[in-house]
Amino acid sequence: MIELHAFDDPRAQAGALAKAVGGALSASLAAAPGVRATLAVSGGTSPRPFFQALALESLDWARVNVTLVDDRWVDETDSASNARLVRDTLLTQAVSAARFAPLVDVSVSLDARVAALNADASYALPDVAVLGMGEDGHTASLFADAPAHEWTHALQTSERYVAVHPGAAPHARVSLSMSALKGIRQLFLLISGERKLDVLKAAASAPQENAISKLVNDKGVRLDVYWSAK
Repeated sequence: MIELHAFDDPRAQAGALAKAVGGALSASLAAAPGVRATLAVSGGTSPRPFFQALALESLDWARVNVTLVDDRWVDETDSASNARLVRDTLLTQAVSAARFAPLVDVSVSLDARVAALNADASYALPDVAVLGMGEDGHTASLFADAPAHEWTHALQTSERYVAVHPGAAPHARVSLSMSALKGIRQLFLLISGERKLDVLKAAASAPQENAISKLVNDKGVRLDVYWSAK
């Protein structure tokens, strides 16, 4: 099920999403005193205003883990690194007290890192995740143009993390799998522009061979969509 929250401009969108995510994290912390809550975020250019707004939210950040929905297989010093984006724009002010858990470790192979993530209980499913979406309908790094065996594995595996080699997009990726996305209790989607809204609506209206359609057509999934016209 999709719940659409529409805004005229990115600032209002970012502020509203920050309050929603902050509230979801606060509820998770309150429900289990002494237990940490985990937030997974996405990269790209769209999240920057949201990250800046979220950094102003007042909650017990020392009890929050911050990780990523996906990341490119590049060193954290690379401008393409989602981990670098998070460190530079989100882990500031009060959020610096949170514990950051990046996905990439280029000192080992991608396959070895994915295996290690799946074996590491500290990388359990996040309580809250903020997704992005491309105009091709990919979300996280679940690209339908990846090699067929990778695409099928990403959709069908019960493992939390998968390796992905997109056909058109640059860089190999590590990403949460489809089953992992479906298992997250509170899912948010941050998108902007008429084109992406059209892609989302088409994906929801009839099953398509892309990740966002696979996600939103699952009857057990609720996706809160924060969309800005600009």
